[in-house]
Amino acid sequence: MGTQIKNHLGKLVFVLLLLNIQLLLTLSAAEPKAWAEIDWLDIVGEGGAVWLCLVWLVLLLAARPDGPVTQLLFWGFSCFLLATGQDLLDEVLRMPATVVWKQWVESIPMPIGMALMSAGLYQWYREQQVLNRQLLKRERGLRDHRCMDRVTGLGNADYLRRQLALEIQQGREQQLPTALLMLDIDDFRGLNRRLGMAEGDRLLGELTELLLLNLRRRDLLCRYAGDRFAIVLPATCQSMAELMAEQLEDVCKHFAFRARHSDQAQFHTVSIGLAVDGIEACAGDPAEALIERANYRLAKAKDSRWEQVA
Repeated sequence: MGTQIKNHLGKLVFVLLLLNIQLLLTLSAAEPKAWAEIDWLDIVGEGGAVWLCLVWLVLLLAARPDGPVTQLLFWGFSCFLLATGQDLLDEVLRMPATVVWKQWVESIPMPIGMALMSAGLYQWYREQQVLNRQLLKRERGLRDHRCMDRVTGLGNADYLRRQLALEIQQGREQQLPTALLMLDIDDFRGLNRRLGMAEGDRLLGELTELLLLNLRRRDLLCRYAGDRFAIVLPATCQSMAELMAEQLEDVCKHFAFRARHSDQAQFHTVSIGLAVDGIEACAGDPAEALIERANYRLAKAKDSRWEQVA
């Protein structure tokens, strides 16, 4: 919260400066009203609106990074704050009729502020829709935090097994194949040795976001173990799963990761193992059998990659 405020400190200082200028100009041109003329109920209402608007403004800057949505909401709140502040000053100060700028400050910023806030809230709504879609792909109804990986926010291996079993059952009932990809970062241990485990965790988190952006809404991404991810692809045949695996390999290969203490981009390849339920006969738990086959194909893919490097 403190870091976000520091990033917006210039905007906050600017608004407070405008409020002080507004106060000084009003004091220089007005005279105080008599106690009998003051409507204290209006002061409580309009004063409360001013303070709440200022609090909302600070909370907005503390909670959001800079960007178009934040800018729209900031300037909308600022216009609303200036207009409401002038209304509050008019409750205790009498301005001469010759001072025309007072009417401008009371009348013009309010509709502008409401329009800017409306546009900002609409853009925030659209932004939230995108985030909600990403969360659906990330958690798929996950509410038990014991099944959530703390580094990536994804479901863990136990959660994967439960969801995979449900997908296989549903796929068989509908006579649709269910594919599983096991994705592993090549030489992840070497990265941990070079950069430290904290940077390794950062890579896992950023790779999670990259994978989520390149998966379909119905797909499920989990962290299986270490640097290994599992991707459940419902209603996906062998050829489509192979195409998606190639696309994910290509996306990861071009992902530029920058460590905090270095400006140099680092690129990492991944290996993927693929298995599809229904293609091969299996005994026992179908979900566990599919995981075993995908892990076996992943091990072969990694051996093949190491042979190419050697």
